[in-house]
Amino acid sequence: MARLRRGYRRGYPVAVLIGFERDRAVLWRVFSQVVKPHSTIQAPRGGKRELYNFHEAVVDALRPILKEGVGSVVVAAPARTSYAKEFLDHVAKHQPWMTRGTGSATITGIVGAATTLEEVSSLVRMGEVQKAIGTSAAGEADRIKSLLESRLAQDDGSPILYSLYEIEESIFDQREKGRLEPEHLILTDKFLATHRRRAQKLMDASRSRGVRAHIVGVKTAAGQRVEQLGGMVLLTRSGADR
Repeated sequence: MARLRRGYRRGYPVAVLIGFERDRAVLWRVFSQVVKPHSTIQAPRGGKRELYNFHEAVVDALRPILKEGVGSVVVAAPARTSYAKEFLDHVAKHQPWMTRGTGSATITGIVGAATTLEEVSSLVRMGEVQKAIGTSAAGEADRIKSLLESRLAQDDGSPILYSLYEIEESIFDQREKGRLEPEHLILTDKFLATHRRRAQKLMDASRSRGVRAHIVGVKTAAGQRVEQLGGMVLLTRSGADR
């Protein structure tokens, strides 16, 4: 991820960047090639109740992105402000699921304004966003590896699919009672580069079905484990468990 522009190949989703200011929070989708504005949430004036509602609105905007499988969140705010800390404190107190468990995210904070294209471009040029994403991605990869190893050790009738053909069949077929239900699609960035069209189509279909799609760097421990298994795996659960 090196540029911020309009009209391009965006690449695959990497993280979410949230820029906090006194009167708003701006969410940005960070892809491997570009950064795109996602949504702006206005912060109403008032007391604790209004601040609580504002932070909840930011969480609500994050939910569908995290459900896609994006697990890295970068929170930015200008120096000598408490906007980012207030949001992180809110998450810890009221939304602990965001940083714990399978569907959680790794949240990293940086100092700097990130509510306009120019401000985000500056952070990208200085490498601040990339460094923060690298920190978050390491935590996300560890979480994915733990999930994968746990599922590999289970024997509960919910198999793991390894072949591209089997995974495509499972993702694209209509849901039927008793069939295996796709749950987590995990692939390496190397596999995505090698099978770009088929892998991208799988990822798009996965998200439309509510399946979490995770891309891990091949140099991470999680990526190396997935490479040992062929570069892509699909974790499933029994259709009877739905």
